[in-house]
Amino acid sequence: MANRGKRRKRETAGARERRLAVRARRRQRTLTGLNVLVAVALMTTATVLINALAQRLPLRMQLASHARHVLSAKTMEMLRGLDASLEVTALFEADARLYEEVSALLLEYAHAAETMPGLDFRLEIVDPKRDIARTRELALKFDIDAGNQIIFASGEKRKIIDIASLAQYEIEITESGVARRMVGFLGEQAFSSAILNVTGKTTPVVYFLAGNGERDVEDFESQGGYSTLARVISRENIEVRRLVAAEQKAIPEDCHALVIAGPDRRLPDAVLKQIDDYLRNRHGRVLMLLDPSTQTGLAELIGRWGVKAGPGVVAGLTFSGRELVISNYGDHPVTRNFKNVTTLFFMPMALKPLESESTGTDEDRVKVSVLASTGTEGWIETNLEQDPPVFDAERDHRGPAAVALAVERGAVGFNAELQPTRMVVIGDSYFVSNAAISSGVGGNVSFLLSSLNWLIERESLLTVAPRVPSLLHPETTRQQWNRIFIGLVFVAPGVMLLAGIGVALRRR
Repeated sequence: MANRGKRRKRETAGARERRLAVRARRRQRTLTGLNVLVAVALMTTATVLINALAQRLPLRMQLASHARHVLSAKTMEMLRGLDASLEVTALFEADARLYEEVSALLLEYAHAAETMPGLDFRLEIVDPKRDIARTRELALKFDIDAGNQIIFASGEKRKIIDIASLAQYEIEITESGVARRMVGFLGEQAFSSAILNVTGKTTPVVYFLAGNGERDVEDFESQGGYSTLARVISRENIEVRRLVAAEQKAIPEDCHALVIAGPDRRLPDAVLKQIDDYLRNRHGRVLMLLDPSTQTGLAELIGRWGVKAGPGVVAGLTFSGRELVISNYGDHPVTRNFKNVTTLFFMPMALKPLESESTGTDEDRVKVSVLASTGTEGWIETNLEQDPPVFDAERDHRGPAAVALAVERGAVGFNAELQPTRMVVIGDSYFVSNAAISSGVGGNVSFLLSSLNWLIERESLLTVAPRVPSLLHPETTRQQWNRIFIGLVFVAPGVMLLAGIGVALRRR
């Protein structure tokens, strides 16, 4: 009986201990659960507070050493001065070239606009492959026939940028052919220019001279017509008009710039007097595109402005023998951002500055600057019948040889009372024809638009420099690659496996 009583007591004591142990474990689990709940609640509260502070007090930091998408100070200053509504629509495919660069830069503009009280910035990115209905709607609204374009619109004004034009390439001639390498991203320059274009208060008017065999902006002929160029200029929010000067007494008062593109005969004396009066007495702006072996009467006119046209054509680096590859540019607002850009001219007339600067008052001062020229490998070919051109030391003249010049006369700088006379002379009219533009090679259109922007004093569109991509070229030996492979495939997983085994053994 006594033993039985002892056993009962031991069983009762053991049951009590087990009950106490169970209760202890339950309390431990309850406390652990409460700790987890409190931690989650605190984390949620902290997250909500941090996001609220981030919305009230936004702060962005650029940690990369080479920032590709940070807007420049000039662009930020331009955005602060705007008071307009701007609609930006990016119509391009997610797998298109430059997609990441373009989308990231557009988001930077959208973020910057949030801090600008006067700028209503709306951004929409549409993938033509996924949203066909919206793509058709945009094509009808903005008169576009292809994707991979960005539309900037403000009111009735619009500016369309082809994404392919945002890459700056360097052309290299190798044994296997012509190779292109991207050396710059022109996104900020193009986007800031587009914003200034569509938010501007006035629309410049550019007249193209007609009636003397000039290239016609209404000519859709696939080779020599200028209809494509007229469309490109119109997309810059510049109004393009034809001008038959023989039917006028003077150049129109609303003419911001006069373009004389490749006349094939001598201009009437009355027309030459109108042009001379427009330049001398009205501080005019003229863009001349002259072809060799053509007597137009313009050579005498520009000669009085310090420019000698001809004789001969400029030859040098070429792909097929007919075109001239130009990559040397002068230090001028027109070409300041043309580093590593190649422009193609087609047997251009040789040009030469007669004097860099004349003496006299501000009103009489004439400055002639070289915009584009060959290097020492080029020359002035005097035998126009020789095909292909070959340098003759006895007759030809070794380069550098200029193919484009800029002329400026009058007050410059801070004297705003006197508007300077400006002129750009280019020794080729074919380089921006329909055929030349459709080839898509070189920076021909950019060169002409930059010249036109300088003439009509849109110099703010020329000041944002292109971004240079930071390319990394690792120089790793075969032995180093083997070490990296062994470390990633064997060593790192082995260390993790040993750590797991050690933890398991310790728990047991």
